[in-house]
Amino acid sequence: MQPNKPKIIAIANQKGGVGKTTTTLNLAAAFAEVGHRVLVLDLDPQGNASTGLGSLADKREFTTYDVLVGEVIEECFVIQTELKNLYLIPSTTDLSSADIELASNKNRSKLLRTVLNNSDLSKYDYIFFDCPPSLNVLTVNALIAADSLIIPLQSEFFALEGLSQLLMSVREVRSLGNPSLRIEGIVLTMFDGRNRLSLQVEEDARENLGELVFKTMIPRNVRISEAPSFSMPVLSYDSRSKGAAAYRALAEEVLLRQN
Repeated sequence: MQPNKPKIIAIANQKGGVGKTTTTLNLAAAFAEVGHRVLVLDLDPQGNASTGLGSLADKREFTTYDVLVGEVIEECFVIQTELKNLYLIPSTTDLSSADIELASNKNRSKLLRTVLNNSDLSKYDYIFFDCPPSLNVLTVNALIAADSLIIPLQSEFFALEGLSQLLMSVREVRSLGNPSLRIEGIVLTMFDGRNRLSLQVEEDARENLGELVFKTMIPRNVRISEAPSFSMPVLSYDSRSKGAAAYRALAEEVLLRQN
């Protein structure tokens, strides 16, 4: 156990295209912007969070694959991003073979927690996990290692249907070895207040999930969509955009829930 143990937040949803990676890197950037030292651990073999924080695929010498295999976070694995206070351990497609390689390890679901316990993380205030869009061994590792979970929920038809499966998985993870895992909150993404469907999803979510749903909603915003192609969070790409303002507001709300 480190003297100053960082708070660990997993961002997960087994559905793809819900704004999970976008939420990870922009929340991390917003936390860093107000002075928190943040480490993003990219657990998605697609590596979109890594690219979105400026790490080009052919430049990634060490990745989260090395972290899992070596069972420790070495200082050389960590990249300082262009944003002050924001650090990254990138991923590559190598990580997709971790599922197979970990299958024979009897402690496979608790490997990431072991890694964190073996590592000196006292320089960080927060660690964010960007999880793959499936409930595979990497996502389970993230949930067992995390203090809390943020679930991005796209404002679209059937959004709540997939959520029940994830909430069941949270219950399983609690019984598997992380009884204190809590749901930090559910954030509605790609929200369009002019769209009746978005408004209906919001109403259903708040009616069924109450206080779990963050007040802040992430709008459908062209700047948020453009930012990753420039390898930066929207907070850097267009600091004055509605998207950047929304992620700052979400960060403030998450930080309030920490206290």
